[in-house]
Amino acid sequence: MKAYIIKKYSKNGHLELVDVPVPELKPEDILVEVHAAAVNLLDAKIMTGEFKLILPYKMPLILGHDVAGIVTQVGKNVTRFNVGDEIYARPADFRIGTFAEYIAINEHDAALKPSNLSMEAAASIPLVSLTAWQALVEVGVLQKGQKVFIQAGSGGVGTIAIQLAKYLGATVATTASENSFDALKDLGADVLIDYKKQDFENILQDYDLVLNSQDNKTLEKSLQIIKPGGKAISISGPPTPVFAKEAGAPWFVKMILSLISSGIRKKAKKKAIDYSFLFMKANGNQLSKITELIEQGHLKPVIDKIFPFEQTNQALLHIKTGRAKGKVIIKVR
Repeated sequence: MKAYIIKKYSKNGHLELVDVPVPELKPEDILVEVHAAAVNLLDAKIMTGEFKLILPYKMPLILGHDVAGIVTQVGKNVTRFNVGDEIYARPADFRIGTFAEYIAINEHDAALKPSNLSMEAAASIPLVSLTAWQALVEVGVLQKGQKVFIQAGSGGVGTIAIQLAKYLGATVATTASENSFDALKDLGADVLIDYKKQDFENILQDYDLVLNSQDNKTLEKSLQIIKPGGKAISISGPPTPVFAKEAGAPWFVKMILSLISSGIRKKAKKKAIDYSFLFMKANGNQLSKITELIEQGHLKPVIDKIFPFEQTNQALLHIKTGRAKGKVIIKVR
């Protein structure tokens, strides 16, 4: 099969198209013929080696964290899927590799594709929707009537998180450029802040939850708008010792993460704010719940651009610009 690989970490490298064997199945795996994949900033960060301490991948590595496709083979212990099923998934860490014609996925990491979405639209959903679900529902326990600040509303996570927060009954504030305001209002955003002209920390106050996807400086400003007892959940760092422990990282990684996150943890504690770092996990059961919300019309994908498989490198370059409004998709078949 054809697949895009990297052979080493590199800040300016590119993916190489090669022939590799079709993956072998473990007893609980399904073999998926890839129809579409999404490109995420996570792919670019792994490529540069930014996550090599907490995700020590072996090379060569096939990148890609989102997939929609058709089951062509099932392992001997598989009970959730049959050959011919249309599925979508965010494969687990160390099982990624959706920039390819086939991928083997543990059945517990996949869900049936929403019946009202195309393959390309479905591929845009898993990573960002699971990130939003785990941040707002699982960790944030967002309640009806609460206020949540979701940074970078027009990004992949932002567009889904806004919709999920509105479904949960929250008031939603977000940052974006002014030309995205109408689209974000349609998704449910209540308070829109033009990050080019306005400082959110001077506008918002007494928020219950912040979903941070920006740099540390923005995270520190976010602490100013959270009420005591509120939560700051960051998907862009800095990672914490708690995360390192949950990830089973070596002791020296725990020490490093303890040092780099000590500043923000102290500032949050001083304000009686709960700070946590979220690195989303594959979860087929949660994805099935998200499927229901999509089929009921509560969540809809937002797609920026679709590239053919041959232009996977161009798709990755496009995501690196940070200008994508929604998700960037690769059409494999």
